[in-house]
Amino acid sequence: MNREEIHEPGEPRDASFINAKAERERPEYCAAEAPSPLPQVEPSDPAAALEPQTQAGHEEEKPVALPHVDDPKTAEIEGQQAGPDEMPLLSVVGESESVGSTPSIAAEPAPAPKAKSFFQERPPETIEVAPHVLRHWTRRDVLLFGVGAIATLAGGGSLLPQATLERLGIIHGNKTWPGKEWFLDRTLRIDDDVAEALYSQNRLVPTYTKSQITPLKNNYNGATPDPGYIPEWHLTLDGLASGLSVSLNIRNLLTRFQVHEQITRLVCVEGWSAIAWWSGLRFDELLHAYPPMSQAKWVRVESSVNLDASGNPDPYFVSLDLPTARHPQTLLATHFNGQPLTVDHGAPLRLLVPVKLGLKNVKAITRITYMEKEPKDYWAERGYSRYDGI
Repeated sequence: MNREEIHEPGEPRDASFINAKAERERPEYCAAEAPSPLPQVEPSDPAAALEPQTQAGHEEEKPVALPHVDDPKTAEIEGQQAGPDEMPLLSVVGESESVGSTPSIAAEPAPAPKAKSFFQERPPETIEVAPHVLRHWTRRDVLLFGVGAIATLAGGGSLLPQATLERLGIIHGNKTWPGKEWFLDRTLRIDDDVAEALYSQNRLVPTYTKSQITPLKNNYNGATPDPGYIPEWHLTLDGLASGLSVSLNIRNLLTRFQVHEQITRLVCVEGWSAIAWWSGLRFDELLHAYPPMSQAKWVRVESSVNLDASGNPDPYFVSLDLPTARHPQTLLATHFNGQPLTVDHGAPLRLLVPVKLGLKNVKAITRITYMEKEPKDYWAERGYSRYDGI
């Protein structure tokens, strides 16, 4: 029901009100009033202020904020004028509210708390422990502290000079404290034991192509021998199951055994390495042809033609465990880069063990002996590792 239809029966309409209504219904008036969807509301004429808003509500379905209304009756009428799909913009609870009071607005609901992520950082927890618990030592704590203190004293003492230990009163008279060499040697032995335990004949070192070959320098630990020994060279085998000593020359080795080729890396303890092409017989095939004694566990490989830096005879010898000798990549090499070995590279026969450091790769081998106990090693006696695995 429109506002202008509400009147008392028999009450004459006001002529000014009828003329104003007719004026608003003219097209010119509607066009002029169109740009302002929110007319000014005058308290003196609530009916005049209400009519344009009613028409705007039918043209636009968007709710608009109304200016402050002082007349409670006008506010109540505007709530009734809202369309069927619109919520009333303003409601008046009762006539008893004071004029000019601000209408109440419903508060938005608080968002639900998010679930904590598994990786979300959590606040630190405070753990309270009684002081007497912190001061309490168990028997295990005392034993661990004592063992640690003794180990620290022993390790540190072995690094101190002998004179310092005597001055501190740790040793007296002719007694000696184990030197730092002893301490470091025990450490190296632990490393060797671990490497030996992890050894496997199935583990092969990488192989390369001929295009990847790099130069290999002459790295004799002393002077290079004179090639005059080559014509009379022969290899002696001792410690065989037969109890005999066998002597072989280079012709015997090349005619009896198959020659294998491989391109592997030779790694030196000094920090350099080279990729080279080697040919020769497998050590494992020599072991099958001339079996060692049953109790043999080690191999001593020796070169009697080795020289020191001054050119004096300095026999070179290494210890090699029997499993490493049986490794499929361990060769008794006779050729280097497709040519017979030269003196610089250990002619006429040298040991090639790619799973060991270069100091185990003996040049110019003259004797191989199978032994039950670990034999001496040239560089191990000078402070290096005995196993030298890579």
